[in-house]
Amino acid sequence: MLPLIKSPPSLSPLTPPSLKVFTDNGWPPLEEEEETELLDSEEWPNVEQLVTEDEVPVDNFPSAKQQRLLIDSLYSSWHSSAGLFLADANIGIFSSPKQPPIVPDVFVSLNTQVAADWWQKRHRSYFIWEFGKPPEVVIELVSNRVGQEDTTKLQYYAKIGIRYYLIFDSQTQLSDNPLRIYELRGLNYVALTEGWLAQIELGVTLWHGPYENKIDWWLRWCDQEGRLILTGAERAKEEHLRAEQERHRAEQEHLRAEQEHLRAERLAAKLRELGISELTF
Repeated sequence: MLPLIKSPPSLSPLTPPSLKVFTDNGWPPLEEEEETELLDSEEWPNVEQLVTEDEVPVDNFPSAKQQRLLIDSLYSSWHSSAGLFLADANIGIFSSPKQPPIVPDVFVSLNTQVAADWWQKRHRSYFIWEFGKPPEVVIELVSNRVGQEDTTKLQYYAKIGIRYYLIFDSQTQLSDNPLRIYELRGLNYVALTEGWLAQIELGVTLWHGPYENKIDWWLRWCDQEGRLILTGAERAKEEHLRAEQERHRAEQEHLRAEQEHLRAERLAAKLRELGISELTF
């Protein structure tokens, strides 16, 4: 059974940071008159002129592995009560054609799926007006002190209606809390002290163990009882172990049957020596 850490000693009570918007990193603030709107299909903007992919690699190895772990486990083992879901990494989320996209490390959107004609530009990114709603969960992985995960990005995600926003700061670069979880209530985020995201029936936990041959602290999905949502490799290993256990039990049963058969034959031979052909009761 995989080790599970629900609340490591370093995970102290969560405190929401200031919601002041900072723009010194080039992020323009959302204008008040540009609230996220769900447009009728005939009003959808032409996205052909929007820059949706810059093809510039910006991830690092720890972040890339963490992203794969979160996405792999959902598609391998999670059965959402909402039905279909879409989970991905480094995909631009557009709230308005007049605003630049925000690109979270990981997002999860319920009751959605990639379009069949996904090579069309209007389907290659997450346009909120196309999907009809923002994602329910966004996760940012802190790699340095300049990403503004707990200031500008937090304000943006609240503004466009992301229900849950998670900041995983494994090296505690921004605060003493390796994991901060926020839930949108009204127009503002409220910090949660537990890892259960009740509105989507999915939880998160910090787990120390191996993933892709690297042992570290990882952010993992879990159920309400704290059981990990397994990756494909973990499921395969668990199923292999279960099959081995079943094979071992079958072999033990066969051995016991053989031993009983041998005992019965020895008893019958002994009775024949005594001139008793059969037992009667």
